[in-house]
Amino acid sequence: MIDIEIEDEAWLAALPDAETLVRATAEATLDYVEFEGGVVVLLTDDEQVHALNRQFRDQDKATNVLSFPSRLNPEAHLGDVALAFGVCAQEAAAQGKPLADHLQHLVAHGVLHLVGYDHETDAEAHEMEGLERIVLAGLGVPDPYAAERGDDGQQR
Repeated sequence: MIDIEIEDEAWLAALPDAETLVRATAEATLDYVEFEGGVVVLLTDDEQVHALNRQFRDQDKATNVLSFPSRLNPEAHLGDVALAFGVCAQEAAAQGKPLADHLQHLVAHGVLHLVGYDHETDAEAHEMEGLERIVLAGLGVPDPYAAERGDDGQQR
């Protein structure tokens, strides 16, 4: 079950289909990595994500996406993902990407964190980015890392 909570109406003003995009992305990610369970996705504002980041990660700033994996539980709840509208919208604009594509990328990223993927090392980052590319391609979203690589495929 994918539960979507929209706290900041700016998400719907910018993306009237935000709920559909989030649900499709979370489901596609879980299907690809063959995980079953519930996820809550919170579409909120920068202030709320800033507060969560300060409280749970000791980072006194807003960020684009936060993931909070759950402990094993009988309800099979995998965890929660929170996304900050302002940060996400600014990043999408700066990267020249549609906000919808960036949202889907960050939802896939956040859900992968819930099921145990990380990017602390180069090898972990390579694996996680590869999974994100596959899931997003299946949803018709362009490679979010393409701008970071040149035509020769090398990292910039």
